[in-house]
Amino acid sequence: MHKILIVEDDAVIASSVKNHIKSWGCEVMCVDDFENVFSIFASYSPHLVLMDISLPFYNGYHWCSEIRKVSKVPVIFISSASDNMNIVMAMNLGGDDFIAKPFDLNVLAAKVQAMLRRTYDFGGQTNLMEHKGAVLNVGDATLTYRSQKVDLTRNDFKILLILMENKGRTISRDMLMAKLWETDSYVDENTLTVNIARLRKKLETAGLCDFIITKKGLGYLVE
Repeated sequence: MHKILIVEDDAVIASSVKNHIKSWGCEVMCVDDFENVFSIFASYSPHLVLMDISLPFYNGYHWCSEIRKVSKVPVIFISSASDNMNIVMAMNLGGDDFIAKPFDLNVLAAKVQAMLRRTYDFGGQTNLMEHKGAVLNVGDATLTYRSQKVDLTRNDFKILLILMENKGRTISRDMLMAKLWETDSYVDENTLTVNIARLRKKLETAGLCDFIITKKGLGYLVE
């Protein structure tokens, strides 16, 4: 089931769009915290975003630009500001389509379905994980924090993936080693210690201090 995120501060419009798109078989979430749109986007990991331009705190252009730093997920702008300048700006900042208000709900739903087919019929699904503002993109194995990408090795990515998939749960050293080195050969425990230390240094350099917590005698976790 495809997930749609609606970023629209008019509650009546947001509710109408949500109910109509749900009737087409999609899962839908409406943003209600317009100061933290990007965090909600990263946590929900939608397949498509419906984005108004005029929003509290930051406009839709800002949020589209932030999304584009970590994801190619389709963004369809919905706005009454439908003059040529706004349409061109929306497209230049990473938008995939523009629908002017007022719009017919059936037309909107049809455009959403068409965009989903074009994007996902021949490709994989989007998969983002967010923790403390850091976004791990499983699709291309990248980590982004405050608009900067953190260079990850294969093991860096696998460690973060395992810990973020199990957020709040301590993962033992034995489990991490088994996942990282799926081999019958003996792997020195110090190898894991070195990998964790190098990854922590990268994260701290990017501003992510205490991202990976050590539970002495138990393992590691992200809280």
